[in-house]
Amino acid sequence: MIDEERDEPAPLGPGVPAETVLAEVRGLRELDRPTHGGRLFAYVYDPAVPGLDELAVAAYAESAHVNGLDPTAFPSLLAMENALVGAAARLLGGGPGSAAPDVVGSVTSGGTESLILAVKAARDAHPEIAAPRIVVPASAHAAFAKAAHYLRVALDPVPVSAETLRPAVADIAAAIGPETVLVVCSAPSYAHGVVDPVAEIAAVAAAAGVRCHVDACFGGWTLPWLRRLGAPVPPFDFAVPGVTSISVDLHKYAYAPKGVSVLLHRDAALRAPQYFAFADWPGYTMINPVIASTRSGGPIAAAYATVRHLGDDGYLRLAALTRDAVAGLADAVRGVDGLRLMAEPESTVVCFTSTDPELDLFVLVDELAERGWHTQPQLSYADLPASVHLTVTASVAPRVAEFGPDLLAAVAAARAAGPVRLPDELRALATTLTPAALTPDLVAGLAAGLGLGAGTDGENRAPAAAGPLPERMALVNALLDAAPPALRERLLVEFVGLLQRPTW
Repeated sequence: MIDEERDEPAPLGPGVPAETVLAEVRGLRELDRPTHGGRLFAYVYDPAVPGLDELAVAAYAESAHVNGLDPTAFPSLLAMENALVGAAARLLGGGPGSAAPDVVGSVTSGGTESLILAVKAARDAHPEIAAPRIVVPASAHAAFAKAAHYLRVALDPVPVSAETLRPAVADIAAAIGPETVLVVCSAPSYAHGVVDPVAEIAAVAAAAGVRCHVDACFGGWTLPWLRRLGAPVPPFDFAVPGVTSISVDLHKYAYAPKGVSVLLHRDAALRAPQYFAFADWPGYTMINPVIASTRSGGPIAAAYATVRHLGDDGYLRLAALTRDAVAGLADAVRGVDGLRLMAEPESTVVCFTSTDPELDLFVLVDELAERGWHTQPQLSYADLPASVHLTVTASVAPRVAEFGPDLLAAVAAARAAGPVRLPDELRALATTLTPAALTPDLVAGLAAGLGLGAGTDGENRAPAAAGPLPERMALVNALLDAAPPALRERLLVEFVGLLQRPTW
């Protein structure tokens, strides 16, 4: 019997009709960047293949309530996971008849989880090392720093050249010590899209008796197809001796819905320390190949359906479209005085910077957004300048001809507006303040000055329609760019914390 006279507040409010809830979701989605249409150069991957979304959603729904915790209870999920691992292994130089016939792997929730598990496997393979370390290029994905933080492993970053955007192999070799358990390289690096010298790095790692992980989360599902199309892709996969593990994200250029990644190991012995097992309690014996215990089958089924549907011919066609789009965007950048490519494109990234002090990249990013192009600004680092990153997908190809004129117009508008001028007090704070000196009042004042805040509709317990961020981000980016990395991190933590507040 329901007690209708209780005094406690109802935490969820009354039930809401399904159509009303869906209307709320659709309304909120209108605040988001467009995930289709070839104008968003980060975060999402759109092949523009008719019917693919519907196929993936249907497959997701078929397995949404399947739990990957116990493969003996749900063998369908095990079968699909093994098929995805096999496909990734064959694509990346493994499988029967290859130089790495015994490759094994696991499906994870994304690239960050794959990288954390690669670090965990390397760390746990050496319990005798009390203070393990990993060697990474400074351009390696930030998820390695996250893995090191979570797993209490020391991070040894190696600088990259301002010209090549790659680490020197000699510097990698010099950084390897007796406590090093893993050496990392990227194929390609996310920020600039260049492939590290994998063969040489793997060789020095092997000579030291250390594992070598290739982070191909970004490029693992594109570089093999680009090679087949004639691109000069350097060796980076299991065909390279000394490469012990590779990660590749299927929710990137395999065009599967998020979040699905694959972590491959050259053999089962290398993978074994990745597992977590625990039997010393009265419940079921826990055995997990990945970080999560309960895993929805939805993302794996959606990835399986996507990969099976597109197949070799589909991915080759999409890679060709992407290659041509990259070439067209790079030409557009080359045609603008005051801009230069950070590197000649080697994969699916176009990255450029400004050579004109009066052309503020952060203002340019806002001007491009005004014209419907959503790019990713990257802050300056060491001797590398601030830059603009474009992740290029197949859906961009039909839009390339529109980008050049809009880029010229955005550059003209950015020059007319002039560089962002931080108020003297903000610049002083950014250059002199220490993270420990940030107080709640100071953070709140900075956020208000930058236009950061959140709104909610308290009466209906639904998020308010107004977006929480300012329409133009140049001032925010300029402040972050002026701050050293440690202060950037703390400012971002505090700013995001202000945005992530309960809806009452």
